[in-house]
Amino acid sequence: MHWLFSDIGSVLQSATLVLAALFPIVNPIGSAAVFLAMIPESDASLQKVLAQKITVFSFFLLFLSMLFGGKILSFFGVSLYAVQIAGGVIVSITGWQLLGRDAGPTSSTSATSSDILDHAFYPYTLPITVGPGSISVAVALGAHLPSQMHLDSVFSPKLLVAAVLGVAAVCAVVYICYRWARTAEHMLGKSGTTVLMKLSSFILMCIGVQILCSGVRAFLAAMHIPH
Repeated sequence: MHWLFSDIGSVLQSATLVLAALFPIVNPIGSAAVFLAMIPESDASLQKVLAQKITVFSFFLLFLSMLFGGKILSFFGVSLYAVQIAGGVIVSITGWQLLGRDAGPTSSTSATSSDILDHAFYPYTLPITVGPGSISVAVALGAHLPSQMHLDSVFSPKLLVAAVLGVAAVCAVVYICYRWARTAEHMLGKSGTTVLMKLSSFILMCIGVQILCSGVRAFLAAMHIPH
């Protein structure tokens, strides 16, 4: 552990970079509003379990994307811009659908507790919480951090610690926002919740369009087509 204490400044700096890069695109507050609009009025224990599952899934999805994202895409011959284009379409459609949905609790008879928990990964984690934009940023961080920390591999212990700290900080905020989303809804009231949900849905749709445009721009650049 001597290496960790001797380079703690570098590790914390890289962890802060991970947090700063991922937090705006994950957007836990806005995502919590979208999440709340998609689930029925559930009891506190169910929401707690669901928030825990989403947090764990989000952590591993972001962390593994940083470590293996680039290699997995290369193995399957999938480019990053393809992920951005496909993901941007999905996120845009989700945002558009939520814009047309009334705010407020969904009927509890439409879904059982097991049904809700079965959807903890899709769509609550992917793409609502960790979308293609977040994955793209995580993959880019995995490629950038080794050079910033003057390391040869993404599997260096110092880089792994920095990645864990940064991703864990983001996911901790995700848990807080999702766990007490219903409480915040009651504090905001119906009007405040409607405004927040519509605004978050619109931002989600805009993020999807931006991701799509970034993917198209990257595709045109790869094809050497002026844009």
